[in-house]
Amino acid sequence: MALAAAYGAMLRTADGVRIDAAHTPNGSLDLGVVVAHGFTGTWRGPDTRRIVHVLSRFGGVVSFDFRGHGRSGGRSTVGDLEVLDMDAAVKHARSIGYRRIVTLGFSMGAAVAVRHAALHRGVDAVVAVSGPARWYYRGTKPMRQVHWAIERWHGRLAVRLAKRTRIAVEGWDPVPLPPHEAVAMIAPTPLLIVHGDRDPFFPVEHAYQLYENAGEPKELWIEPGYGHAEAAATPDLVRRIGHWISRTKSA
Repeated sequence: MALAAAYGAMLRTADGVRIDAAHTPNGSLDLGVVVAHGFTGTWRGPDTRRIVHVLSRFGGVVSFDFRGHGRSGGRSTVGDLEVLDMDAAVKHARSIGYRRIVTLGFSMGAAVAVRHAALHRGVDAVVAVSGPARWYYRGTKPMRQVHWAIERWHGRLAVRLAKRTRIAVEGWDPVPLPPHEAVAMIAPTPLLIVHGDRDPFFPVEHAYQLYENAGEPKELWIEPGYGHAEAAATPDLVRRIGHWISRTKSA
């Protein structure tokens, strides 16, 4: 089946960064879903496009590239200033006319969705998939590799050449509010946390920490056999997320 048609847009964040985005309509303005990819991802990639295609059966979808990724400007701050990118995408969805807006983030995008809902508000529900609860986690080999890519000049060069992801040289100053603290500020906005029991990056303890710190209403899905983020998300899982989004109403 052919993927749903996406219409490109160039957004601008509050700090002036150009963000490459797309709008995939479904004929109704009742629900708009803003989809945020993981680190080194892009809305143009096959995994994200497949997810958007499934979600477009439930509502219109706005997808975008975080700063430093794909055709967006700027450099990645790996979850800090990306809340401004998410906010630009949410405002774009509002400008289209969507009456209800839900943010859905994967991995780094999950952390950004949680932080955006806490710091900027203005969304009707949040879905965080495969997200970290805290910063600087190095407990798995994939995350040690991620930190090498972020912190070493040759790691940043390798990621730029292989993934077209440009990472800011400067470290965090100050350290941004971590997801496990931000999540406590989301209520009464409904929150769904989804995590795989075979996630090679973040073990399920991250999902439990987010869930325990969050206020009601909240749900936690620990998915048997699910790995990490967009690449491992099956159409069935995305459809179930779509059904949750469709039936969830903000307080």
